Amino acid sequence: MGEGTESAGHWAAPDLGDVVVGRGALLARVGEIGAAITRDYAGRPPLLVGVLKGALNFMADLMRSIELPVEVDFMAVSSYGAATKTSGVVRIVKDLDVDLAGRDVIIIEDVVDSGLTLNYLRQYLGARHPASLEVCALLLKEGEQRVAQPLKYVGFTIGPAFVVGYGLDVNERYRNLDAIYTFVGEP
Repeated sequence: MGEGTESAGHWAAPDLGDVVVGRGALLARVGEIGAAITRDYAGRPPLLVGVLKGALNFMADLMRSIELPVEVDFMAVSSYGAATKTSGVVRIVKDLDVDLAGRDVIIIEDVVDSGLTLNYLRQYLGARHPASLEVCALLLKEGEQRVAQPLKYVGFTIGPAFVVGYGLDVNERYRNLDAIYTFVGEP
């Protein structure tokens, strides 16, 4: 983590601090997670449930690295609004289109910080009777959890700083950066 200088667009540079996870490290770790999912779910292709919008980049790269015929669906939840800290109030903005009953489901999250949103999602989706329900998170913010969450796959453990890039945003900006940076601008 924190390797080298990535090339953030000049439009973003004033709001960005250090590189937290560079593009090379992201792609390598996503490949490792994809290989682990391929091994763990051999013979029972999983349904990947991406949590929009932050997990979109991660999920796109991850599903390409899984050597199984995966299915995908998406949910959109809101717990941040325009803030850089979670409000703790979770709202479903877009629900799933597929039935989860009897399915092996993996929730694909961008970042787990307080754990409150993920706790809500686990309960909400678990009530739909999947055969199994696991979580794959790109980032785990160390020491931020208010609700402990068992995570089957974790890309990187990071500090508490607010980060952007590779799908993560502030007010819908910075998602298209190809690395993850600390955010030092104004929200």
